[in-house]
Amino acid sequence: MSDVSSESGPCAEPRRQLIGLLAVSCGIVVANIYYSQPLLGLIGPALHMQPRAESLIVSLTQLGYAAGLLFLVPLGDLVENRRLVVTTVAAAILPLLLAGLAWNGQVMLAVSVLIGLTSVAVQMLVPLAAHLTPEARRGRVVGLVTSGLLFGILFSRPLASGIAVFGSWRTVFFVSAVLMAGLAWLLSRTLPYRKPEANHHYVALLASLFSLPVRYPVLRQRAAYQATAFAGFSLFWTGIPLFLAHDFGFTQRGIALFALAGAAGAFVAPVAGHLADRGHTAAGTLASLVGVTIAFGVAAAGAKLNSVLVLALAAIVLDASVQTSLVLGQRAIYILAPELRSRMNGVFMAMFFLGGAAGSAATGLLLANGGWIELCAAGALLPLLALTYFLASSRG
Repeated sequence: MSDVSSESGPCAEPRRQLIGLLAVSCGIVVANIYYSQPLLGLIGPALHMQPRAESLIVSLTQLGYAAGLLFLVPLGDLVENRRLVVTTVAAAILPLLLAGLAWNGQVMLAVSVLIGLTSVAVQMLVPLAAHLTPEARRGRVVGLVTSGLLFGILFSRPLASGIAVFGSWRTVFFVSAVLMAGLAWLLSRTLPYRKPEANHHYVALLASLFSLPVRYPVLRQRAAYQATAFAGFSLFWTGIPLFLAHDFGFTQRGIALFALAGAAGAFVAPVAGHLADRGHTAAGTLASLVGVTIAFGVAAAGAKLNSVLVLALAAIVLDASVQTSLVLGQRAIYILAPELRSRMNGVFMAMFFLGGAAGSAATGLLLANGGWIELCAAGALLPLLALTYFLASSRG
């Protein structure tokens, strides 16, 4: 185990094994937020939930995650990082077990908040990777670690569907609880020690969060771009399992196979980090926001053409675009103030997931009162708003 005990900055890139561990850990932990998305059609009837209430499982998980980003992630600037990460990962075990044992919808909604809250260990690991890496290579390393996070997001859905086919939706949460126990032990043995040089208290730490978007326009801008992009992402991935089941007659196995298509988009994360290191953040941001809009246009065309292949293409374009925006955003905020890195990340990701929670919550309403085309129209509008802000900020 290596020790990193000061804020003076890293002198060498972390070992490949450590980068790999951070990436895999991010994927395993973040998957907890998304397991429920493809299982809504099973969880809702089993717990006697109304269709509109089913999407609240996803929304409340994301709101819990946003709360953790604001109240737990900033502790990375205050307390020893290894202990913070291990404690947070271990705390996820109980709510996951309760989700597997849930006996009614109210219990499931309550534990969904706790699952989201404890999954923020991911956003403690990404700043740690940034801290351990020289600035010239930071985008690449952050991209590699973030690619693990993105693979976790994308593979969580087919994995959950696959487990449900051979077991049940409850088995998904029991398996994840076991994974969290093993991961907590592994991280306690392998993560480097890092104690921030903090001279403030927790209340002052939280109070400082509200001033960060005002003090740092880049943080404010990147959070706005990502919040709108992720709202579209959540609209699509919360709605597509229901759409495929209703209009195409897909089973859980079919939904799992479809979700694998989106995983192809995760391969762009290291490329996006490399582009950021070479100074192409503005061009990459423009391309990613345009890409989200195009993806929803393709998704609408897929419905009109009654083509699953076209819908799968939309999923790939959407995921690649949202992930590019995420990596570029994190790279941009991590160079602003190293001593504020955990707080910066907490604010950025909280706004990001609030957008996602809004998208998930709107899915049920859009599908119930309109349909897939209306959902695609809403999804395309969001990045256009972000694109307008981006162009105005660029001119400024």
